Amino acid sequence: MPHIQELLAGRLNELNYPDLLTRYPWIVRKNKKCILSPDSDGLLCGLFMSKYLDWKIIGYYDGKVMLLKEGESTYDEDVVFLDMEIYRSHVKSVGHHMVLLNKNRPPSDWNNFSNCIQLNNLRTYDGKHDFRLKYPLATIHFLLGTLGTQFDIEIPTSAIAPLFFTDGTFNVLYSYPENVLNWLNFLGIENPNSPLRKVFMHDHFSVYEQIKVMDEFFRKRDLLNKPGERGDKFAISESNGQFKNIQELSDGTYKITNEEQSKVRGFINLLAETTTWEFEEKKWTFEGLKRYKFSKGSFDRNGWTVSDRDYNKLMELKPLSWAMTSGQNIEYTLEEPDTLP
Repeated sequence: MPHIQELLAGRLNELNYPDLLTRYPWIVRKNKKCILSPDSDGLLCGLFMSKYLDWKIIGYYDGKVMLLKEGESTYDEDVVFLDMEIYRSHVKSVGHHMVLLNKNRPPSDWNNFSNCIQLNNLRTYDGKHDFRLKYPLATIHFLLGTLGTQFDIEIPTSAIAPLFFTDGTFNVLYSYPENVLNWLNFLGIENPNSPLRKVFMHDHFSVYEQIKVMDEFFRKRDLLNKPGERGDKFAISESNGQFKNIQELSDGTYKITNEEQSKVRGFINLLAETTTWEFEEKKWTFEGLKRYKFSKGSFDRNGWTVSDRDYNKLMELKPLSWAMTSGQNIEYTLEEPDTLP
């Protein structure tokens, strides 16, 4: 197996932001509506985009179920999925999972990602040749780099905690330093105006001080914990795909239960407190929702291998979304029994 340095040789190219914004101008436009992954990265993305671009949060999608504000449609050109790539050409989305298996044999309908900003696809990274080089950060870090080309982004030192915590970023920084550095260079951290410098470069903020900030963040997060659940987890489905923490209302719509809302609002307030990105509740939807159930599958449960043959089987199923969760498994979602509205 080649060393990571060998794989990275010649790959220090930087993202061309003007070209990106020409291809996907909607990512920096105001007054869009977004559907978030219900985790720390998705919630950070919602806070960030609502502050700088006045985006509204109209729903949540976790790969098994989707909650969407009544009357909204994914066919609306103003709707964007954040922190989850959607394999439908009419849907705008942003994601960073590994989705392409073999760059030498892309699916015939790969243009289904034509409206998706997919970090690994931007570099033509695939699972067969580049799995060890896959994007190691969170969606929020990409959004910081992108919007940082348009705005002066506020990032106090207290924001380091949530921005290191999300998607286990603090774990990968020292575990995969070569790949992290390569991607930070790709995102433009050497640009003096990049807000990523405020996250990852500090002249007077020592590692010890970073650990102290993280410790304080974890303590506040733990105050939100429920039995068997961490305070940063926003659960809308059970492991078997059934709906969770959702209550039907008299008008036939649904709401996030009061107990779960209390926990989620508490965590969002913690993110807002540490980042200074204000939590404007009027921009967030927690009730008046319609619910949609999809089918979750995986290669290991099917007895499939991560091979061209079985990847082609997946593509024939017209998946809604999927991710290579390891070199040996792909998890995917199918539009059944419900379909995207």
